[in-house]
Amino acid sequence: MEEDQLIPISALQHYAYCPRQCALIHIEQVFVDNIWTAKGKWSHERVDEEHVLSSKGYTITTSLRVWSERLGLTGICDVVEWHGDTPYPVEFKHGPRKGHLWDDTQLCAQAMCLEDMCGVPVPEGAIYHVSSRHRRVVTFTPELRAKVEEMVQAVRALYTAEALPPAVHDQRCTHCSLQDVCMPEWTDGTAPRSWYDVLAQVGEDIG
Repeated sequence: MEEDQLIPISALQHYAYCPRQCALIHIEQVFVDNIWTAKGKWSHERVDEEHVLSSKGYTITTSLRVWSERLGLTGICDVVEWHGDTPYPVEFKHGPRKGHLWDDTQLCAQAMCLEDMCGVPVPEGAIYHVSSRHRRVVTFTPELRAKVEEMVQAVRALYTAEALPPAVHDQRCTHCSLQDVCMPEWTDGTAPRSWYDVLAQVGEDIG
């Protein structure tokens, strides 16, 4: 598989949160910062400073590029600890200690890439929450691994589709930086081809 055909691991995280958000960012190339995304960037900038508090003496590698031709994935691990010959991925998040499907699938995808690269099982990793300086261990269960593979197929189908997924106007929109671009209150369950079509639709409704 050519490198430009590999799906970014971050796309799985975005898809798990909202398929429409994933399409806007990775297909339409639309991204807008808000306080939540700004804090996320700040958290990743703190990796070099904070990983010492998290690593507990293990040899570590930061910003490690990983990939899997089998899965068709590529991405960057914030931190990989080396427990002997076994890599242990650690993802940094700015918020308090919470469990989110989109964070767990991202971390599991990193682990599956590391397994293919290193040829050893990676049974678990951790989310390190910068705000509270606490870890949450994530076990890479068969169910979570199956979810990752399912999302890879879903995102790949999204890439080849001719329409954006319809918006779902719910509580997720409150924290989404793309709310003004997505305009979920205007799409009304339809699937316009691009966000420019949404703007055109809004213009017609106003006119």
